[in-house]
Amino acid sequence: MGVRWLLRRLSFNTNSYYFYINNKQNKAKKFLKKKVILDKISSIYHSNNGTPGYRQMTDELHKENVFLSPNTVYFYMKELNLKSITRRKYHYERGEAHKVFANLLGQNFTASKPNEKWCTDFTYLHLENGEKHYNCSILDLYDRSIVVSICSDKIDAKLAILTLKKALSQENYPKGVIFHSDQGSQYTSKAFTEFCANNSIVQSMSKAGYPYDNAPMERFYNTLKVEFYYLYKFRTSKILYLCIDDFIYTRYNHSRPHSFNNGLSPKQKRFNFIKSA
Repeated sequence: MGVRWLLRRLSFNTNSYYFYINNKQNKAKKFLKKKVILDKISSIYHSNNGTPGYRQMTDELHKENVFLSPNTVYFYMKELNLKSITRRKYHYERGEAHKVFANLLGQNFTASKPNEKWCTDFTYLHLENGEKHYNCSILDLYDRSIVVSICSDKIDAKLAILTLKKALSQENYPKGVIFHSDQGSQYTSKAFTEFCANNSIVQSMSKAGYPYDNAPMERFYNTLKVEFYYLYKFRTSKILYLCIDDFIYTRYNHSRPHSFNNGLSPKQKRFNFIKSA
């Protein structure tokens, strides 16, 4: 005794019945598909310490071959009550100037190739006991990669020179790099300016007290602190330095999607440049 025969005996419209069954099955499939995506979003969110917003989450999902619009991801995250950790503001501090250079960037934070324009800055770090440490990093404006990052217990011209020296060595001593910084005494000192002149580095500086002139570095340090540093407490400088390096050279440079790179990580964008050259 078939279903069709039974439906006719009951004077039930067969088309309505099968429409109901198919609709119910489709709803079940959509529900399961959405559940898989929601689970993936939750997994990505928590594995990255709650830092991805909906735009970064969209890029992370693309890497998992899940292609959704940013608006859809926004509503899915809202449904899961997941929000990116709010960024903390960076407080600009200026040292005494020895020699100041013109702002050659003029807030044009783009570059046509790697090692054309670099930005740099310092930021403060603290151990659990309140002991103060510092980080000096150099960022390449082409792909927003961190060329070099060094931590120290002193914030002076020696740290700035050491960081730049390591970057030059690592990148095979490129000539004519525009090197943009603030007007901190480390970058205006005689030792640092002479080092730049001797290595064909063209210095450029932000207007005093105007952090927007070095916005990419501001954003990088916000990312470093919000997505990593603020989430943990560090008992020793050794652990702090190792963890900072691991986040920058592993997560930030190689796997973290960057909006400036259209969702690619810095190293992915650089690889594409090398491949097309």
